Amino acid sequence: MNQQKRIWIVSAPVATVWTSPESPRPIDEQGLERTFSVKKWLEELDDPAKHAMCDDNLVQSQLLYGERVLVDEVEGDWAKVIIPSQPSSKDARGYPGYVPCRQLTEVPEADWKGVDLVVVHTKATILYDEKKQPLFEISFLTELPFLYEEDSFIRVRLADGEGYVSREDARSKPKDIREGSGASIIKTAEAFKGLPYFWGGMSAFGYDCSGFAYNMHKAQGHVIPRDASDQAVHGIDIPLDRVEPGDLLFFAYEEGKGRIHHVGFYYGHGKMLHSPNIGKAIEIIDLQGSDYEKEWCIARRYGTEEGAS
Repeated sequence: MNQQKRIWIVSAPVATVWTSPESPRPIDEQGLERTFSVKKWLEELDDPAKHAMCDDNLVQSQLLYGERVLVDEVEGDWAKVIIPSQPSSKDARGYPGYVPCRQLTEVPEADWKGVDLVVVHTKATILYDEKKQPLFEISFLTELPFLYEEDSFIRVRLADGEGYVSREDARSKPKDIREGSGASIIKTAEAFKGLPYFWGGMSAFGYDCSGFAYNMHKAQGHVIPRDASDQAVHGIDIPLDRVEPGDLLFFAYEEGKGRIHHVGFYYGHGKMLHSPNIGKAIEIIDLQGSDYEKEWCIARRYGTEEGAS
C-alpha cells in the first residue's frame, strides 16, 4: 500500500520567520502561539521592540496561514524551514529561517496541492471552525482549499479539519492568473495607505518595504524575490527617466553607490508609494526634495505593460 505524501503548512494566522530559535524575546511569546491575534501582538510592541527586530537581526520574514514550507530539520521546539514561495539568494530552494513547530502542521499533499483555492481579497477576514465559531483573523492573500459554498460562507479545508470564510471576503483563485499591469499593482497597493510598517512583515497586518513590493506583485500574479537586494537584480531594468507607475524604485546608501536598503513603487508624477520604516506607515511622497532623492539608483519592472497580452 502506497503511503500518501505529506507536506508541512502553516497553522497559525501568521507565522514569523525568526533568524534563530533564540531570537524571540518574552514580549514575542504570544506571536509564537498557534492561535493568537496578530493585531494585538503588534500593538503591544513599542518602537524600540520593533527596532530591535531589525537592528539585532531577529526576524527574517513571515508566512501566511496554509503556506507551505520545507522542514530541513527540527531543533527541539523549532523547525528550520525553507519557504519555496519566497525566492531568495540565501537558498536556491527559497527563503530560510526558523518557525516554532507548534505553528506548523503536516497534511496530505493531495488536500492542498493542485486543488481549487479561495484567496482572501480584503485586508483581513475571520477564519471560522466547522461550527462557524471564530478562530482568528487571517490576512489578505491567504489561500485555502475550496470545498463548497454554503449560504454566505465558503467551506474550506483547514490545517486540522474544515472551516469557513465569508463569501464577501474571499473568492476563487484562477488556476492561471493573468499577470497584472503596473497600474493594477498600484491600484491594489493604494488600499494599504496608512498601514504601519513592520520589519519582516509579509501580511496585511504590517509590511516591510520589500514585503509590500512582494505581496502587491503576488496579488497580480507575479512571483518576485522576497528581499529588496534580490528584487533589484531581477525583472526588467528600466532607465530612471522612463519609469512608469508600478515600477520598483531602489535606494542605496552612499548616495546610491552603496548597499541597497529600500524599495518603493513609482506612483506617477514624481511620487513614490512605499512602506517607509519603523514608526511610520505606508505613504505616498514626492521624490524630489526627499531623503530618498539622492539615493535612488535602480528601477525594475515586474508588472506587464498596460494593454500587453
